Formats: sequence, C-alpha cells, structure tokens
Amino acid sequence: MGSLFFFPYAELLAPDGQIYTYNFNGLFDQGNNSVYFLAIPPVILLSIIVLISFMSIFLFKKRILQIRVNAINIMLMLGYIGLNYYYIKSFANQLNSVISYQIIVVFPLISAILTYLGIRAIGKDEALIRSLDRIR
Repeated sequence: MGSLFFFPYAELLAPDGQIYTYNFNGLFDQGNNSVYFLAIPPVILLSIIVLISFMSIFLFKKRILQIRVNAINIMLMLGYIGLNYYYIKSFANQLNSVISYQIIVVFPLISAILTYLGIRAIGKDEALIRSLDRIR
C-alpha cells in the first residue's frame, strides 16, 4: 500500500489533447506540471491504511485485536478503492476525457485479499494456541 504514494493511478486524455495524471493526492496537468485539483480525502485514507497495516505487524501478541484491526483495514481498503474510482470518474466527466488506468490501481484489492488471508492464518494460530491450553 505504501507504493501507492509514488506511482500514478490513471491518465486522463482530454479531447483537446491535454493529458492529466491522477495521483494519490489529486489531478495534475502533465503538460506544464501544474495542479488541476488536490484531493485531500484519499491522502488521509491512504495514510491511515498504511499506518494501520504497519501497526498491525506489532500486535502479534494480541491476536484477537490484530484480527479486528485487520478487518477494519480491509474495509478501509475497499473504501479507498471506491473513493479513487469516484474521483477518477468525476474528473473524467468534468473534463470529457478518456481514462487510462495503470496497473497500480489493483494494488489495494490485492492488499485486501492478502490481509484477509492473514486474518485466516491468525485465526488458525489462535485456535491452535487455545487447543494447546486445554491440554494442560
């Protein structure tokens, strides 16, 4: 998820030939490197997702809390996908442009799937620990 800070998500080609680039923080005019529109909510949401993901690594001793934090993080990731889709579509409608998505757009979805798999593995670890506690 941290790599989303560095790569563009989409390019919008306006009818007049102008190319706009949508990054994590807004829409930029690629021709003269000027800001067309700054989008603050995706920046805040992406920062929260990255911090929660990093924080979740250090909750390995509190597995139930780690599962809950990761579940919240999955919801935030899916919300981030929807928010980016909304911003890109609305900018494309305003500019009457054609959207060209980059491969990095699928990274939040891949991250959500991997987080879900992590939740399953953490749940199995918790079940194993509880079964070992019953034997004693």
